Amino acid sequence: MKILHTSDWHLGQSFLTKSRKDEHQAFLNWLLEQVNSHMIDAIIVAGDIFDTGTPPSYAREMYNRFVVAMEQLSCTLIVLGGNHDSVSMLNESKTLLACLNTHVVANTADDINEQVLVLNTRQGKVGAVLCAVPFIRARDIIISHAGESGIEKRQVLGEAIEQHYASIYEAALRLRKDKQWNVPIIATGHLTALGVSQSESVRDIYIGSLDGFSAEGFPPADYIALGHIHRPQIVAKAEHIRYSGSPIPLSFDELKYKKQIIVVEFNCGVRQRIMPIEVPLFQPMAILKGSLEEIEVQLAQYNVEPIGLPTWLFIEVHMQDYFSDLQQRIQKMTQDCHVEVLRIKRARGTQQQGIVQVAKETLAELTPFDVFNKRLAIENANEEISQAQVERMTLQFQHIVSEIADLEVSE
Repeated sequence: MKILHTSDWHLGQSFLTKSRKDEHQAFLNWLLEQVNSHMIDAIIVAGDIFDTGTPPSYAREMYNRFVVAMEQLSCTLIVLGGNHDSVSMLNESKTLLACLNTHVVANTADDINEQVLVLNTRQGKVGAVLCAVPFIRARDIIISHAGESGIEKRQVLGEAIEQHYASIYEAALRLRKDKQWNVPIIATGHLTALGVSQSESVRDIYIGSLDGFSAEGFPPADYIALGHIHRPQIVAKAEHIRYSGSPIPLSFDELKYKKQIIVVEFNCGVRQRIMPIEVPLFQPMAILKGSLEEIEVQLAQYNVEPIGLPTWLFIEVHMQDYFSDLQQRIQKMTQDCHVEVLRIKRARGTQQQGIVQVAKETLAELTPFDVFNKRLAIENANEEISQAQVERMTLQFQHIVSEIADLEVSE
């Protein structure tokens, strides 16, 4: 039995105004090739199939086409709901997709047995029992009580999630024993396990309730396929508890590590190997850091004849002084390069330096426009504000100062 573990596709994502449609389609095409070449029996998508609860129509169409392609390859598909997914949207096609060898588990069910699935091999033989646990919403497993402290709520939620896993695992054990199957038991999850490393694009899902779920709370399954964390990693030094990570970089900081899917192979109920497979980068992306002079040197590598897709850039500028025309300077530097600058950021030190400098000055030494420009510089220190926005804010401030001056004269 070969299981392919993936998660956090985020179909329909808009990345700094850029659509990821082509990247996602390229990934799904590549994934189908892996299913075929590695003779995969089942794919587990551990949550966040879509980026929002109301994905664009092209993302739904992409999803549906993939389901059909999987059925043609005689491979079972298991779709688990994540915190980004809409339960009602995933469920609306659940019955139809069941006819195409696809199991959809959008949310936790009242009947535990609905989350215990039997996975068959390509030959139609029973290959594994799956504890299909999607993103667990607190309201589905606990009842809030007035007067509970934050610590008590976290403890209650953690215990409820652990009990939910235990109940499903016990049901899977009973089924395997009753049928006398010599097959592995696999579990899933979409949550933050304690001790993992996150990226900028990961959103907290139990804000104010649960910081992370202890790995000790997972059942002793033969493999646990997790989603929600976009960086592929092993949990609590346990080889069989893993995050596959997202297949494409969902933020620039995710370029620091390779993307992957995970193939897990079993033989007669025994795990034989866990094999990560690196996912290609379907859209060139890069981060450039340094002074304006250093960035100009780094840009030289992109001053070539346009071949393939332009590289999406995140540029972090280290500078001592504040330049209101930074965006124009970057634009001029990149005009002959095969790149698209999606984000410009000033070094953090610039913001701190500006704050210290302002603290040493008194209002008596500053005009209203001095204060405005310094405040604008601080706001612009981390995320570059467009020139059009600067002009609008400056014009509005000038109008306000002018009105105040007129009032003072009239008085």
